[in-house]
Amino acid sequence: MSLDALQNLPLAGPGLHVDTSPEIRAMYATDQGPVLEYIEPLAVVWATSVRDVQAVMRWATESGTPVVTRGAGTGVSGGAHATPGCIVLSLERMNRILELNAEDETAVVEPGVINADLSTAAAGHGLMYAPDPASYRISTIGGNVATNAGGLRCAKYGVTRDAVLRLDVVLADGTLISTGHRTFKGVAGYDLTGLFTGSEGTLGVIVGITVRLRYMPVQSCTIAAFFPDFPTAAAGVLAIGAQRVQPAILELLDGATLLALDEVHGSSLRHRGDALLLVQTDGFGADAEAQVVRSVLTELGGSVTMEGSEEAEHLVELRRHSRGDPVTGRVRVGEDVAVPRSSLVRYVAELERMAADHRVKLKVVAHAGDGNLHPTFWVQDGDTDGRQRLDAALDESIRVALALGGTITGEHGIGQFKLRWLPEEQAAELLELQRRVKTLFDPAGILNPGKAVPGV
Repeated sequence: MSLDALQNLPLAGPGLHVDTSPEIRAMYATDQGPVLEYIEPLAVVWATSVRDVQAVMRWATESGTPVVTRGAGTGVSGGAHATPGCIVLSLERMNRILELNAEDETAVVEPGVINADLSTAAAGHGLMYAPDPASYRISTIGGNVATNAGGLRCAKYGVTRDAVLRLDVVLADGTLISTGHRTFKGVAGYDLTGLFTGSEGTLGVIVGITVRLRYMPVQSCTIAAFFPDFPTAAAGVLAIGAQRVQPAILELLDGATLLALDEVHGSSLRHRGDALLLVQTDGFGADAEAQVVRSVLTELGGSVTMEGSEEAEHLVELRRHSRGDPVTGRVRVGEDVAVPRSSLVRYVAELERMAADHRVKLKVVAHAGDGNLHPTFWVQDGDTDGRQRLDAALDESIRVALALGGTITGEHGIGQFKLRWLPEEQAAELLELQRRVKTLFDPAGILNPGKAVPGV
């Protein structure tokens, strides 16, 4: 079946739009992840309804055409990169909040709804959508679900999976199914909602999402603590936990990250320390918890903000963008590993050793509350064997994280880029079981092939 046949499918409502122009195909060929092989899709298709998506998938099954589903394209693991002979199915125009039930504390949204827009709508009812990836102002809920995105608040409120109650999914053959429930509790049958969440578009196309909302905190206190070195700041994370305080936000930035922020924003953070720990407490006990945090971090030698939180809140916003600041003249590689919190200090020290051993520069930001680190190694342009040393440092950072009981991805997914490392974390038997699951849902292998699980 030809692309012309796709263009002319009889659909309800405004229908879908197909574009095969070189400019659009190039624009939608990749997300923000590393590009292993640049491939352009045959076409980009925008759906505006569930029936549109069903029709596209029926066409794709009949024609044997691979489908790469895409939201805003903010992923950083290559999960939305085009694959050979594919179309890109964009859901960005399915962007309606269908229902917001303040009494049930739930919302029903289409996959193209922007994360921040849902939070704004919920705020009018004294509620919030808790998952808040750094890209929350531009990333879609559908993309967040597909990658099981995390965020700054996930240490207290959990990742996307913890907020998803129910999903509407179009399968490879166009069949529409609904999984899960509208209630907070529900254990009937296998947890297919959890299975689809984080499946990166390899099992079905998510077209409707019911999420749990949370109460907006009545108060929050944000604390900034500068430390003379990164390991001591990391130790502050464990010290806070030892006092049984659960911050909503607990973020860690090293000296190189502070310097990079200074260069972009004209600030002077690096002069105040070689590491920054940002802590936000919330709820009715926010003040009491903040007092405990200040005391603990001061005892560790931190320079701690004692009054007001305006500056600290500004620093939290800078943190959200600390990995995406424009950098010229550098080649860099970065990752998204997580380790048990008890191994955080050791892993930080290991990262610094790796950078020295491989003669590369290092900067690290971390969702320290749950042990999720984003180390970035870099060298200057023109370094003759710099790329080889960067790759060696990156590979070692993965191996060491796994040896400490960690994982190769805390929140960004496997996508295309991390397939090479997945067999180092998961046994062959487990990978084979996942391949069987993929085959069950997608027997023709047309849903986002070459992503998430090796060999499918």
